[in-house]
Amino acid sequence: MLADAEKADLLKRARHAAARALGLPEGKKDLPLPVGLLAEPGAAFVTWKKDGRLRGCVGSVEPWRPLAEDVEKNAVEALLHDPRFAPAPPRDLPKLSLDISVLTPLEEVVEPLVGIEIGVHGVVAKKGSRSGLLLPQVAPEWGWDVPALLAQVCLKAGLPEDAWRSGNPPATIYRFSAEVFGESA
Repeated sequence: MLADAEKADLLKRARHAAARALGLPEGKKDLPLPVGLLAEPGAAFVTWKKDGRLRGCVGSVEPWRPLAEDVEKNAVEALLHDPRFAPAPPRDLPKLSLDISVLTPLEEVVEPLVGIEIGVHGVVAKKGSRSGLLLPQVAPEWGWDVPALLAQVCLKAGLPEDAWRSGNPPATIYRFSAEVFGESA
């Protein structure tokens, strides 16, 4: 669990990295080096929203760089390089809200219908070179139950919606939890 000060620092770092990438004055000064948990390897997704609607979301599944750096890089990627959206213009940054989801390690789920709890677990579906991920907050936002969540994560992976239970072999399903916080909370 992150302390409130660490959450606030990650939010500040994400917005600062976005301002720097957009060439805005508030991104020009350097921030102090991260300490504690923020300097340790961590995996996070950064979500930008405009008027409550998704504007970009990019993240890491595995912890391979310091958490603060992961958040900063993913904030910029979500703002400028999410393939679902055009890059955000600098004038939009003040209109955007920011959420961060810090992920726990992935756990394989043998029986997805009983091993996944809506609102608690995010899911990953993997088969061959294809994979898809949905954060824990997505299913409650859409009113999905576990079978609907599994179907949607398979579709996001470019697989048939029943790939989690059919095929030889079926897609491998993983679960994870996330500590979600942000400006829109």
